[in-house]
Amino acid sequence: MTGAGPTVLLLHAGGERRAVWVPVAAALAGHGFRSVAFDLRGHGDSSGRATTLGALADDVAGMIASQPAPVVLVGASVGGLAAIAALADPAVAARASGLVLVDVVPDLEPGRVRSWLDFHGLGGRYTRLVDDVLGSGPALLATAGALDLPVLVVHGGQGSPLRDADVGRLRAANRRVAVVRVPAAGHLVAREAPEHLADLVSGWLCGIGHGAVSTPGTGGQDLR
Repeated sequence: MTGAGPTVLLLHAGGERRAVWVPVAAALAGHGFRSVAFDLRGHGDSSGRATTLGALADDVAGMIASQPAPVVLVGASVGGLAAIAALADPAVAARASGLVLVDVVPDLEPGRVRSWLDFHGLGGRYTRLVDDVLGSGPALLATAGALDLPVLVVHGGQGSPLRDADVGRLRAANRRVAVVRVPAAGHLVAREAPEHLADLVSGWLCGIGHGAVSTPGTGGQDLR
């Protein structure tokens, strides 16, 4: 594929799988962007167990290394946090040119997150991973604050566990963070408003100087 557009790496939320990105990837391809999605370990068709954020970050780093640079990461929920953790490695960050956090920011209040998971019947799943993620909040916020690349936070509206104050802390830590709200979607924006999400991502990419491939509609999809 020719053109100056970056590879868009799509990272699903906990309990999801790469297939959730199919509509988003199709819409991105319509805008001329190539995207890649894969199952994080312990999800979908992947092997292993999802017990630590570091393990997921290693998976993300491996995928970034396998793609032509630059890579833009689009991570939903824990996928976004795994992206931040991967970008703590300067060698990984050097290959990235943008980060989209879909209804997630680092260092959320643990009690609120656990209550949200319990309310949605997810409290007993990925217990060790949840504990590790919640314990990593300050370190993740420090990493995100030091990122020298543009960041977009897509904030879901209905039933999102995020609060404006959470997003505000990230913006205070890193002035390159932009925020957009999707009132019609909840936490799983990729599932609930895929075309809207793709429009937001493609518009943001163009706004930060990333053109798409030469002709709209010629972008590719790689759903591993």
